[in-house]
Amino acid sequence: MIKVGVFGASGRVGKLLLENLKDIETMSLSSVYVRNSLDFSIDPSVLVTSDLHSFLNACDVVVDFSLPDACETLLEAALNTPKALVIGTTGLSIHQLNLLKEASQMMPVLYATNMSLGVALLNKLVEQASAALEGFDIEIVEMHHKHKKDAPSGTALTLGEHAARGRGLELDKVRVSGRDGNIGERTQDEIAVMAIRGGDIVGRHTVGFYNDGEFLELNHTATSRSTFSKGALRAASWLADKEAGLYTIADCLELD
Repeated sequence: MIKVGVFGASGRVGKLLLENLKDIETMSLSSVYVRNSLDFSIDPSVLVTSDLHSFLNACDVVVDFSLPDACETLLEAALNTPKALVIGTTGLSIHQLNLLKEASQMMPVLYATNMSLGVALLNKLVEQASAALEGFDIEIVEMHHKHKKDAPSGTALTLGEHAARGRGLELDKVRVSGRDGNIGERTQDEIAVMAIRGGDIVGRHTVGFYNDGEFLELNHTATSRSTFSKGALRAASWLADKEAGLYTIADCLELD
């Protein structure tokens, strides 16, 4: 039985993790980290604690859907108490990403900006299409609910990285995330990554390849956040017995 610790249990995906774990025979919820207290009831056998050392010691693998600063605190604690880590928090800074890489030298860490099978496959398709459709303009549009704090989404940026990789480019050097005023014509290499926020949209990502006379659009729509929680738990089951290293959701799904 794999003992799972949930970090960020009060969030939208965190609450789904607690529910989805009840349906998995090979995994059990063993610990939940909270800064203050939970605003809902939980099985009394589960450790609910604000002490990170106790939280980590009570589980085999941690699933994190929190905020960047909280994730940073988790990573720092894990350096002293190594555990398998599934990180689904987006909007991480350069420092936090470097901390994640440092942690992966001591423990297995799976980091994914999106835990869904569909998006994992979309990343692969985008890279292939980018390489094959030489000369096509690439535009990425992502839509999320009004409460999302980071933009563009981590998923959209990952899609952009795969699109850039297909053409031998670095996304940071060619990314455009806003257009306003008399900016001139679109450059050949630029990859646009645009964000839309509104309502309760769970998530929709469209990658378009546009040429004179034709265009191709690849899109993924999440209709329920459970796709993220179930994907993360699948990743946790896969990661639990792995050697130290930095893994992706594509590794888990054997897409590479």
